[in-house]
Amino acid sequence: MNDRQFVAVGLAVGLITLVSFVVVIGQGSVRHVEIFWPEKVEQTVAFEGSQNSVRLTGILGTAEDNNPTLIMRTGFAYILTVENRTDSLHRLYIDGFNVQTDLLEPGQSDIITIYPESEGTYNYYDKRQNLKLLGQLKSVHVVPSDGFTGFFKDLI
Repeated sequence: MNDRQFVAVGLAVGLITLVSFVVVIGQGSVRHVEIFWPEKVEQTVAFEGSQNSVRLTGILGTAEDNNPTLIMRTGFAYILTVENRTDSLHRLYIDGFNVQTDLLEPGQSDIITIYPESEGTYNYYDKRQNLKLLGQLKSVHVVPSDGFTGFFKDLI
């Protein structure tokens, strides 16, 4: 075997080895920690209006409508900040998760954190002496990369 053949074979073996490393490492087989930050969805809403006609208004991360339909993703943290911008007491209660804010005095706020595991639609209420339906919270599943698997999903 002459020097040219030896160099050509060495380059071919080196290139194949490099590609193999990239494929194996790219699939996450050797990572000891995740390289992506865990995703979270953060939204802020506020109680507004008078005691007889209270509504929830979207402030941050959601439509600024009255009693907006709130959206969260399955498998990711959902962080909802609730403010009380009225002159009376309010408490946000989400049915199905059985979570609620503290009883909010005027000017106070509280944070609810939910980790939804499945899709669904849940009602949210103003809970004081009784429940007053305000709107809905939807949990949706988002499929990444149009269903690609393996090495090709990382390219998209």
